[in-house]
Order: sequence, then structure tokens, then C-alpha cells
Amino acid sequence: MARSCGAVQNYFRQVDLFPQLRVNQAQLESQTRALRQGAPSDFPTDIPVVVHVLDHSDATTISDAQVASQIEVLNEDYAGTNADLSKVPAPFAQLVGRPGLSFHLATQDPAGQPTTGITRTRTAAVDFGVDDTMKKRSSGGADAWDTTRYLNLWVCGLRGGVLGYAQFPGGDPATDGVVIATAAFGRQGSAKAPFDLGRTATHEIGHYLNLSHIWGEARVPTCDDTDFVGDTPNQLGPNSGKPRFPKVSCPAAPNGDMFMNYMDYVDDDSMFMFSQQQVERMHAALQLSRSGLGASLPVPAAG
Repeated sequence: MARSCGAVQNYFRQVDLFPQLRVNQAQLESQTRALRQGAPSDFPTDIPVVVHVLDHSDATTISDAQVASQIEVLNEDYAGTNADLSKVPAPFAQLVGRPGLSFHLATQDPAGQPTTGITRTRTAAVDFGVDDTMKKRSSGGADAWDTTRYLNLWVCGLRGGVLGYAQFPGGDPATDGVVIATAAFGRQGSAKAPFDLGRTATHEIGHYLNLSHIWGEARVPTCDDTDFVGDTPNQLGPNSGKPRFPKVSCPAAPNGDMFMNYMDYVDDDSMFMFSQQQVERMHAALQLSRSGLGASLPVPAAG
């Protein structure tokens, strides 16, 4: 089974439903280029997460321990402390970027009340499409918490072989967040090989922080396409499975594809790095589009 991400499909669907997205994205790209002349300096680094678990039956229940395992993966991958980072091939080792981000389950809900950071909803839907229906209680899902303050993460069955999808910055605030299939969430319980190390969420949160797929987004593959990042070699299209280094798809990239990058399509145990300029791009997105993450919540009323 090859990895399948619905983020680009969702992007074009959102363009139809929320035309302001293109305007917002164009503005963000312009501001991101300007910021690269001086490193971003004021952005959230500790991100509160609310995990919305959608269960069709008791058999699909995601345990608290499985949720915790996914948060652990995110903290390793986004701090650059993952043990498999040492596997990065020598030609790319000097390009490794460490985002310096941490994630924690929210401890306060939008009203300022104590919470575990996990919501659980029994739904009649066996699975969902790339259509945001899981993000609304009225369509069998769970409503988002304030998307400016929290990273909302929905875990549910996804049809069509899709492992997950994210909303890029600049989209409809009502549906902002990340969706992960139950079979690709965390590193225990319902997670199934070869997507059982929690890297689907690492990949999708990359999109949430404005990273494209490493090969670009052209509908027709070409070695001239770009992911808007200068230190990721151009490649002809996605890699899958467990490629062997070097894997050369474009002649102008002498060291071959950076297939071990989180933004490719390889198996979980074959992706283990971001590049330095990808990190710069994520930091810019946090400063320019997601600066409210972790902002102070209201103080609960006495009594």
C-alpha cells in the first residue's frame, strides 16, 4: 500500500468554497519571501492540540495511550530528536533542519475549563471523504475548537486509501486543522504497518504549516516544479515504499531525491527529516498565519 495524502485535493476543493484562500495564500507567499531576508523572531513554539476521536464502534476506539504516542512522535520529529535522524545520507546531513516546535494536549477547553485535550464522538459514519464532514457535529463529526488557538486534529476512518489531509494556512477558519486515518495514527493500537510510526501526522502538520510536497504540486510531473524551498532537490514525483539511496529522478539533482524528507510519500520508517529552509518556511507560517496558537484562554467564572 502506498501513501496517499488528500491535502492538495482539499486545497482545490477549498478554493471553490472559500475563494479568499487564493488571496490569503498569495499574500502569505509574498510575506514569507520578505521574511527570509531576516529570520522570523516572534512565533508560537509550543502548540496546544485537541484530538477529536470519531468512533463508529467500540472496536475502533483510539485509547488515550495511542493519542499520547502520536504527540510523542510529533515532539520528536519537530524537535529533531528522532532516533532515525542519524540515517540521513551524508550529502543531505548538512541540510537537516530542526523546527524547535513542541506539541501538547490542551489542558483548557475554549471556555477555560480543564480538559484532557481529547474529545470522543460516536458517529454513524464508518468513514469519511476529503470533504470536511468529520469537522461538523451536524454531519456526524465533531465541531472544531477555536482554530486560531488550537491545532485541531480529527482521527477517523478515511475512504479511498487516503491516510490524512490538512488545511493550508489561509483557508476557512471553521474547518482549519488536520485529519488522520485511524489506521495511520500514532504508533500503537489501530495503526497499521507500514504507516504505524505516527509520521502521517508529521507530514500533514507540515502542510498545515505551509509546506508543499517535496516534488511540488504540478498536475503533470516535471523536474522544473517547485515546493517553494531552495534546499530540497527537485524531483519528478512522489516516492513510495522504502527507496534505496541514491534515487535519482531529475538529472540536475546529483545526490538524487531527498526521499527521506517528511514531505515525500515513503513509508513511515523511511522518512525522518525536514530541511533547513522548510523550517524557515514553517516558522514564517507560524508568525504570519498561525500566531494565535496557544494564546491565553479566558479565565473561568468563579463558582
